[in-house]
Amino acid sequence: MPRLIFGRPVAPRARWRRRYVVVLLLLDLLAAMAATRTVVALFEKADAGFWDDRFLGGAVSTFALVANVGVPLLWMTILTASGAYDRRALGRGTEELRRVVRANVAMAAAVSFLALGFKKDVSRATVAGVIVALLLYTVATRVAARIVLRRIRRSTQRASQKVLLVGRLGDALAVHEVMIRNAGAGLRPVAIHLPRHPRPGERVEAPVPVYVGWDLVPLVQQLGADTIAVCGPASLESYELRKLAWQLEGTGLDLVVVPQVTDVTGPRIHVRPIEGLPLLNVEEPTISGLSLLAKSLLDRVTALVGLVLLSPVLLGIALAIKVTDPGPVLFRQSRIGHQGRAFKVWKFRTMYTDAEQRLEALRDRNESDGLLFKIKDDPRVTPIGRHLRGLSLDELPQLVNVLLGQMSLVGPRPLPTEDDDYRGDVRRRLLVRPGITGLWQISGRSDLTWEDAVRLDLHYVDNWSLVYDLGILWRTVSVVLARRGAY
Repeated sequence: MPRLIFGRPVAPRARWRRRYVVVLLLLDLLAAMAATRTVVALFEKADAGFWDDRFLGGAVSTFALVANVGVPLLWMTILTASGAYDRRALGRGTEELRRVVRANVAMAAAVSFLALGFKKDVSRATVAGVIVALLLYTVATRVAARIVLRRIRRSTQRASQKVLLVGRLGDALAVHEVMIRNAGAGLRPVAIHLPRHPRPGERVEAPVPVYVGWDLVPLVQQLGADTIAVCGPASLESYELRKLAWQLEGTGLDLVVVPQVTDVTGPRIHVRPIEGLPLLNVEEPTISGLSLLAKSLLDRVTALVGLVLLSPVLLGIALAIKVTDPGPVLFRQSRIGHQGRAFKVWKFRTMYTDAEQRLEALRDRNESDGLLFKIKDDPRVTPIGRHLRGLSLDELPQLVNVLLGQMSLVGPRPLPTEDDDYRGDVRRRLLVRPGITGLWQISGRSDLTWEDAVRLDLHYVDNWSLVYDLGILWRTVSVVLARRGAY
């Protein structure tokens, strides 16, 4: 039972951003210096256009000064101008990297104009090399910094924005659950403020303190928070929301408004202001056209290359299965795929040959729900099968399904069910091809409930893009190596 607190007071603010920005400044400076050093080492005539130019009485060449001082300082200036150190972009999604790419384009333009203005016939290969190296090194160091930041957030809950949730209890608790589940995003709820007092006898239960009747700015300062999240449109009247935004001006506190539209992200959402009224335009998901064709080509080319390169691994696994347990090496089972079409999925066999006959006897030990059947210590799994499942090596033969166009590298998992089992919202999973990996595999795999698995799969269908696929493939590697939720 939380504390219901009535009243008002005042307080501090998180300063982790300053330290993080200082770290990024140092990393970007090192990346710029490393980029110029790399290009000088690679190109024999990197100093073309600067030959015989000396500076400071001949002590330093102009090229050395430009390469070691000019380029790094110009790069840092352009990054700052592009908002690459803006607190609203740090450690969040792709926005930070998008600003770095934008800065890189501006850097290319700036170097070209400077070379033209000073009439320097510089080497085009040198300029191109510096621009590419700047982008690669800066993105690499920023990705590494973000990984460290997210790990700190998950393990210590430090370096996060402390959030006061404002709204009806149900709305606030829903937002609280999402923020806690995604601790790496850096939003940590510290309290809830209800817009009105509970009715007599109404129970108020929440994992954080619940406040009523406070002025929000003094309350957020008292809590040492730095963000106010308004949960749902019914939380504050429109005038109250404007008034709150005015009160936060100059305080350094952030105001976040959580709309009722959930599980919709990226390019599907656009804000269309009409005479001060911000309309949230939600476009329908794009699951056809050139992007889908590109996805199919990428899937089949990658599957073909993967089968060729991994053929020694596939052969070794097949021999290990054959030697350790009698029976077939591969397991084929009917699954429901794109648009409800059935197909045979390929996997390395990880269970004893009588697994299907023993299934009914184990029904009462099922640890999952919905259409899933999972047991952590399933007695039907062979010893080598446990290792294959732990590293997801049993899924590798599904590259054949991808090559045949029955599956994709990324998508909802194909389940061993009948087409009639997919009813209601769950049927939307069938709008795209099933995948070897997907959102729920990188979010917990077998540890997730059926409801969570469906929610993540529907989120993927609604927000599908090639960039999203590449991000999921990248995260799959770390999840598989950590063996999270694999059994």
